[in-house]
Amino acid sequence: MENHPPSEMIVLLNLARSGDQEAQDRLFELCRNYISIIARAQIGTWLQTKVDASDLVQQTLLDAHRGMNDFRGASEGEWLGWLRQILNNNTTDYIRKYRGAEKRDIRREVSIDQGTPDNSEMKIQLQSDCDTPSQIIQQREQEVRMANAISTLAPDYQQVIILRNLQRLSFNEVAQDMDRSRSAVQMLWMRALKQLKEIMDVEQETIKDNE
Repeated sequence: MENHPPSEMIVLLNLARSGDQEAQDRLFELCRNYISIIARAQIGTWLQTKVDASDLVQQTLLDAHRGMNDFRGASEGEWLGWLRQILNNNTTDYIRKYRGAEKRDIRREVSIDQGTPDNSEMKIQLQSDCDTPSQIIQQREQEVRMANAISTLAPDYQQVIILRNLQRLSFNEVAQDMDRSRSAVQMLWMRALKQLKEIMDVEQETIKDNE
């Protein structure tokens, strides 16, 4: 069996756990877009009027920094899962804080981490109305690269992907949230996924060339 070298994240994680502060800073910066995309999906449109997703990201990274010694895993998947759990806890705290002022809308919330490894991945799918999805990513270790790719898209492209693919809203709900027609958000969504796939394809080719 071919042995692959450890990923950059694992190298940084091991250095950080040994007390390397620079490696720890780089590790958290590497995960920032990943946490940011999931945070934006989790807080939902109704909570965005009260909470800036960046505040949730900062709190999550701060908690992870403080609790670094509590992490007991060794793999990239375990590390990302640990960060997701911290984010989930913080999101729950925010929801509890503000739900008394505005009734919680379950339809606008999504659990990125549903408690099982297979369901906790951030998967972006090329979905059609005929339910014939073609997944762009299939392995957990690609989650961070996917988040980084989404973060390079135009704001409207980011928003439509988060609403449609991560929050799993219907096109009618996306249209309402974005104050556009259904046909307009469908076109925007298709263009966003096309550009996202192009970015991921280029990156995949780059990875192959460097192997």
